[in-house]
Amino acid sequence: MSFPVLTTALDLLRRAAEGVPADRLDDPTPCDRWTVGQVLMHAAGDQHAWAASVGAGAPPAYNPFDPPRGHDEGVQSVVRSAVEAAAATWARVDAAGEPVGTPLPPVPTMDPQLAAATCALDAAVHAWDVAVATGQPAPLTAELAEQLMPAARATAEPLRGFAYAAALPAEPGDPVAALLAYLGRDPNWQK
Repeated sequence: MSFPVLTTALDLLRRAAEGVPADRLDDPTPCDRWTVGQVLMHAAGDQHAWAASVGAGAPPAYNPFDPPRGHDEGVQSVVRSAVEAAAATWARVDAAGEPVGTPLPPVPTMDPQLAAATCALDAAVHAWDVAVATGQPAPLTAELAEQLMPAARATAEPLRGFAYAAALPAEPGDPVAALLAYLGRDPNWQK
């Protein structure tokens, strides 16, 4: 895949999902309306929506913004399949090519690099949500947060109130906290 930031983010999402014990799927998350299982189902649905919009794959069979709490196949299996579908789709996208479709109604097309970073933003931030909710090490690094911030700045405003909450004050000098706060997440979230 010619989008390293997306490769990294998809791996973080897969690892965060695999690190969730079955008895933690109903735990609360930084996404205050959703449980761990729902965040994972949402994140999987988003990856399928991106794959379908970019040009391959099927959209999710459910509304990612009204995610189920789990799945008969197991949430980890659903996430793994979504990550595989996303990786296969993005492997066929020319990083220097024409704009690609997005699942974001206010932004129907994007440059492939920005689209891949926006898809990565979704995966990485939900990996963080799940990791902090289940006691796993926080997966976002300063370097990754800096790579994702341009995508956040390009897409968050038109999606505030729907996909993102209002931005919170940021702590200067901490790229991870700045990214999370910009997306409306408390970087110091605790259950």
